[in-house]
Amino acid sequence: MFEIRPAALSEFALLPSIEAEADTAFEALDPPMSIANFPPPGTAADFAAAFHIMVAGRPPAGFVRLEIVDGLAHLEQLAVTPEYGRQGIGRSLVAAAKAWAQEAGFSAMTLCTFADVPFNGPFYASCGFTEIPADHWTPGLAAAREHESQLGLDALGRRIVMKIALNVPE
Repeated sequence: MFEIRPAALSEFALLPSIEAEADTAFEALDPPMSIANFPPPGTAADFAAAFHIMVAGRPPAGFVRLEIVDGLAHLEQLAVTPEYGRQGIGRSLVAAAKAWAQEAGFSAMTLCTFADVPFNGPFYASCGFTEIPADHWTPGLAAAREHESQLGLDALGRRIVMKIALNVPE
């Protein structure tokens, strides 16, 4: 299994290509999602500005990007290159992100994702996340969803917000 660790500053430049490669998995869906309609990958500067990024492997085969939304840890992005897909790396990155967030004192973690893409909504549900109805979104989550809508993601498939409680150590 790959070592999961905080990203080194020198690795931020590698993350855009991992994101772009990971996005190609959407084209293999039935029906496929055209990644031509996806927002472009983040830049090295975008990743450097993230709250926290963890990577799997040396060099990285995947990463998880965490932000803070309304005082909660927010799983902004998870990406694993197709070469290493379906090997448990994504699940390990999510588990490491949850453990890190819990240790950092966050009471919960949220995320926004495609509801019906097997490696999105159903995958996160298998990691313990549950859907939050729109009338329970915090202002920050509502803003995140509005931003996604403006990027055109809603036109590609149903998007949902999910959350998992973290047991914060005393």
